[in-house]
Amino acid sequence: MEFETTSSWIWDGVHHHPHVFGCLMLTAALLGLSTSYFGGIGLSSFPYMCWDLGFFYKKRCEKKKPIRVYMDGCFDLMHYGHANALRQAKALGDELVVGVVSDEEIISNKGPPVLPMEERLALVSGLKWVDEVIANAPYAITEQFMKTLFNEHKIDYIIHGDDPCLLPDGTDAYALAKRARRYKQIKRTEGVSSTDIVGRILAVNDTKACNHDDKLSSPGDSFTGNQSSSAHISQFLPTSQRIVQFSNGKGPGPNAHVVYIDGAFDLFHAGHVEVSLTTRILLPAKILRCARQLGDFLLVGIHTDQIVSEHRGKHYPIMHLHERSLSVLACRYVDEVIMGAPWEVSKDMITTFNISLVVHGTIAECNSMLAGIADPYAVPKSMGIFRILESPKRITTTSVAQRIVANHEAYMKRNAKKAESEKKYYAAKVYVSGD
Repeated sequence: MEFETTSSWIWDGVHHHPHVFGCLMLTAALLGLSTSYFGGIGLSSFPYMCWDLGFFYKKRCEKKKPIRVYMDGCFDLMHYGHANALRQAKALGDELVVGVVSDEEIISNKGPPVLPMEERLALVSGLKWVDEVIANAPYAITEQFMKTLFNEHKIDYIIHGDDPCLLPDGTDAYALAKRARRYKQIKRTEGVSSTDIVGRILAVNDTKACNHDDKLSSPGDSFTGNQSSSAHISQFLPTSQRIVQFSNGKGPGPNAHVVYIDGAFDLFHAGHVEVSLTTRILLPAKILRCARQLGDFLLVGIHTDQIVSEHRGKHYPIMHLHERSLSVLACRYVDEVIMGAPWEVSKDMITTFNISLVVHGTIAECNSMLAGIADPYAVPKSMGIFRILESPKRITTTSVAQRIVANHEAYMKRNAKKAESEKKYYAAKVYVSGD
């Protein structure tokens, strides 16, 4: 009876809606079903067949599981090399989880960090490629932690650079991940390292200690002496591709509220080694975030090396223009930068970039010699589009200087074996593709 009822319903449909039935038959033919078979089953299972097709289509349209990758590090004295490593890691997956090694682990394996955990977390969290952060990660990928990454954090691959990461006993910190075949390698960014930056800082301190007449030098002489007397000159070779890789590649819309902030954005915010280290670290998480929240598009002006040298002293900047620009571009709150921005914000500049608001931090960054210079924000102030943002709190000269020196000495002492291993590695190093 069920067959007859179903067949009657079908033939009524054929009589009243022949075009609909024709489409159904064509679909069946495309699926490799003959009309004889189709009639043989009396089409009683056709609704179920349609459901099966719907299930097939649904499976085809289901969203692919995102690939989650993990990369860890100390991220002490964060620089554009760290940022580029995380950019490459993100390119190997869909979601990037970053482990920030604990202070205790750094002390055990490398010596005391210059920056405590909370400052390093602020640095990493402020980068545009980072999706999640795991605090107090271990220095070595232990079996237990690797299981935690795979099972709890759903990590597919563990990432590290092609440079060696050795434990105090000389073993590979990523040996377990490699054996598990869940390891991927990226290319190390040449020309910068935390050790190199510490060396630049110490070189500046040594030079300043031998020269007590900094305030007697003229602005015209400042730039020519910048870093030339230092043994730690930047080895970074900037390329147009690197700038593109760090850039968002999008401009503001025609009605966007563009916010502009400028500065040196060097490793040191206030122009002194001792004052500005923590300020520089917290800047991406506070000042730039606050500035971005005031509009739709954040444009950051990076002053030239010469401007920074003239206003802060001949030993600055520690990082040159391209290095500083990449550091700022890596911040998730920054949409675009002006590389080599002028000291004064002019009316023409405001018009050219359609700037709606100009902001500046509360910490002054000028050399006392130049106290009589014109206000660089006179124009935006006269237009009523200038605003002061509260800058992070300063710390003392002595405390930061001691942190840097102590960190450097401890690093050199505790990593003598590692330095020797790295020397052998770089002697045998070969070209690594990618990046």
